[in-house]
Amino acid sequence: MKTMSDLKHASLAVIVLGLLAILLAPSPGLAQFQNRFMSAGSLHSWFSAIGCEIEVGGPVGNQQDGMQWPAIYAYQDMQAARGLWIGAVNFTDERGQAYPHKVVHVGPRVNGANEFFPLQFKMISRFAPPEVYVDGELSYDKPVDNDEVDPTMAADRMLVAVVNSQLGITMTRKIMQFSQDYHDNYFIYDYTFTNTGNTDGDAEIELPNTTLEGVYFYFQYRNSVCAATRYVIGNATGWGINAMNDARGDGLKPDPPGENFRAQFTWHGKYPAFTLYDNIGGPIWNPGSGVGTTEADTTGRLGATQFIGVVTLHADRSATDKTDDPAQPSTTSTEGSDEPLQSNNDAFNIPKMTLEYGWMSKGHQPRHADRVEPSGNFIEQTGDPALGTPGGFSIANGYGPYTLGPGESIRIVMAEGAAGLSRERQETLGRQYKRGQITAREKNTWVMSGRDSLFQMFRRALANFTSDYAIARPPLPPKSVNVESGGDRIVVSWETYEGSDPNLAGFEIYRAAGSKDSTHVLIHTAGPGDRSYADTSPIRGRDYYYYVVAVGKPENNTGGGLTPSGALRSSRYYTQTYNQANLKRQAGPPVTSGDVNEAGAIRVVPNPFHISAPRGTLRFDQPNQIKFFNIPGQCTIRIFTESGELIQTIEHTDGSGDEEWNSITSSNQVIVSGLYLAVVTDKATGKSSVVKFVVVR
Repeated sequence: MKTMSDLKHASLAVIVLGLLAILLAPSPGLAQFQNRFMSAGSLHSWFSAIGCEIEVGGPVGNQQDGMQWPAIYAYQDMQAARGLWIGAVNFTDERGQAYPHKVVHVGPRVNGANEFFPLQFKMISRFAPPEVYVDGELSYDKPVDNDEVDPTMAADRMLVAVVNSQLGITMTRKIMQFSQDYHDNYFIYDYTFTNTGNTDGDAEIELPNTTLEGVYFYFQYRNSVCAATRYVIGNATGWGINAMNDARGDGLKPDPPGENFRAQFTWHGKYPAFTLYDNIGGPIWNPGSGVGTTEADTTGRLGATQFIGVVTLHADRSATDKTDDPAQPSTTSTEGSDEPLQSNNDAFNIPKMTLEYGWMSKGHQPRHADRVEPSGNFIEQTGDPALGTPGGFSIANGYGPYTLGPGESIRIVMAEGAAGLSRERQETLGRQYKRGQITAREKNTWVMSGRDSLFQMFRRALANFTSDYAIARPPLPPKSVNVESGGDRIVVSWETYEGSDPNLAGFEIYRAAGSKDSTHVLIHTAGPGDRSYADTSPIRGRDYYYYVVAVGKPENNTGGGLTPSGALRSSRYYTQTYNQANLKRQAGPPVTSGDVNEAGAIRVVPNPFHISAPRGTLRFDQPNQIKFFNIPGQCTIRIFTESGELIQTIEHTDGSGDEEWNSITSSNQVIVSGLYLAVVTDKATGKSSVVKFVVVR
């Protein structure tokens, strides 16, 4: 920190600039907090340094953003908002202001600035995250911002956030993910809430001797299953207006055998405003008018069969009794997602905080699904999940009341995850329903079977936790994977981590054609000493995507955590490629004379290019893709309109005879119909060749 003496020697210009920087800095109310992805398994989501994920607070800035399962497919987001409130009674702050009820908030719609104060946010992995390359470029779907490697860690990846709050409670949130085949579709949240007396972001303790009374930890989950069908079934489904929410373990009614866990969960219920066909499970008969579907979505695929939910694994009985309290959470309810208490929350608004505390402490409320469909016949649901509200309902769980003396803490552990029908089953059942081969009741029976899959996930998360995370581990994935496109083959090579892995039995290579989220099939099994595979079966002009998994020895699967017997495999998500690989031609002949396409050597394909042509006919797998064939290995391609306007420049440097263009101009505009000229300049000879091509919209 500069002293007054230092400032006296600073130039006037520097002082003015400094003052301007302060005046123009973003308001604390608009503060943005760091986000990071967790993506080691089939469930992907983003998490915030402030300790909760608010509505429209993620990296993309969409309302449906996060909790993607299965994450290999696009638009699987099921998270609309999350909320964390901490409340207490008879609280006096460091300025002597008394509050009969004091509540601090982050989410669903307030960002927590000046109520929560992030101190630490880091990612730890059990091994260094693998790197994947396609034709020399790093290939990934979501960035992995890892800070530490800890080989002794139980989880495969963990985020740690430490956050102070105005109440003087410091929260440590550990988010753990496992990549083992049968445990990769949930996150475990391990919270420790400690009465440190620190009410802001510095090291000073403002309330060193305060005992906190009537403390509740209150979590909300606004789910919307799922983004793929938002613009097919209805825009309002994107904020969960048709979300069906149910519960187990709240004591309000006897639960079926084997379902005695403490959980709440959500699925895609009936949306009465959509009447074209029965929409439970989100059948896609035609592409929607917005994002989420493609022109190929005409088969009837069931686009929203996921079940998403949260299960309590542990909650302390008190600050001095660390055994699990089966009566927690003590509040289970569903609250209107657009109620007045869901926005404009303020830790100084005493009347509103009293109402908020009433939500947190209201006890077990009737289950939302029973209110919508009292018969319990969700297969033939007729009730409206919105119950007359404009935004549907959010799940709410409140843990408390607790008393926290100075230095005392409460630990709460839960798992949140998703499960349901496989993509293949979605497609098969969807086709059958659209063709009239199965009834709506039969379709919905299959959709509701996804609840059993979610319950199995709950059981596995519980078993993992109670075993102190001693589940069987697969072998380590490859440390790196490199995919190289060649003239007659695509070569997949990989490297392993240092030291031998006694659990390694071999490797498997999987491939998809057409798009990264189409079905991957096993194309090769490699031995434990193999490090490469030459794929000679690709077809020229198609796009290919790969992943490599390490396969373990079946005898090393101990079966812990309800893991079935057999060989375990490393997660595909460590080595999945997201950039396409293609067969490439050898470099074309050098250009030796100017202005003409010598003997028609250089070709533009397709020509003419029909932008609206169906994929797989007159188009390549990537939309709007044009390719240049038989070009020199090192050349520059300049694309001009018929009137001579330069609209794009492509530097071709990989030595092959192929280059591709997404038909987007340098100003990020899609090209229009017309005649275009491609001027190919050979860097070796300096000569140019001109090729004409036509675009038809």
